[in-house]
Amino acid sequence: MPLDILIILVVVGIAGIAVLTHLLGLSKPKTFLSEAQARTAWLREFPDSTVTSVTLCASAQAALIMTQAGPGIVWAMGADSTARLLNGATFTATETGLTVTLPDYGAPRIALRLTPDEALLWTNHIGAAA
Repeated sequence: MPLDILIILVVVGIAGIAVLTHLLGLSKPKTFLSEAQARTAWLREFPDSTVTSVTLCASAQAALIMTQAGPGIVWAMGADSTARLLNGATFTATETGLTVTLPDYGAPRIALRLTPDEALLWTNHIGAAA
């Protein structure tokens, strides 16, 4: 098969997969519609931890998780989620919420979209747990 035809087939195939994925709704960002969903996402990352409370944010993109090991955050990363404990984290208030800086090269910074009331509530919960 000539190279130019092969290139066209590959490009059209990849574009077709991307369009089909989007049309099937598989490219929608992850949301946490309930505390149970956030808890399940947390336990997927930390199966041995005991969750004591879950606080969802209004955008449904993140949740503050309180555990016996300390506070943590589970947040949406595209169509999936990830979670981190907040041990050693620093917090900076921003116009759109809160920026969390972690001592973790895998997720060094998390930008959370929170209302001003939520940002205050979350920092109070985290400070009380520390």
